Amino acid sequence: MSLNSQDIARIAHLARLELHPQESERMLSQINGFFDLVEKMRAVDTSGVEPLTHPVAAIRDVALRLRADVASEPNAREQNQKSAPAVERGLFLVPKVIE
Repeated sequence: MSLNSQDIARIAHLARLELHPQESERMLSQINGFFDLVEKMRAVDTSGVEPLTHPVAAIRDVALRLRADVASEPNAREQNQKSAPAVERGLFLVPKVIE
């Protein structure tokens, strides 16, 4: 996929950008270069390759320092729903806005 100068002009118009001709040509070159890089990456066969949790994991084991996924706030659902106009089985009821 590659863009032409009309595509760049349309994108600039949609983004409300005013590009001078030199900037437009530079932008065209950079975006088409990006698309070329994406096509090269798509051509690589990655079947059977497991995703990495971290780029360094390809070289050595990485211990991720993630915090435990625990609730840190007390369950205050009932207290929060006291002021709600309508509640049913622990859920807020709201008017239908899309038909």
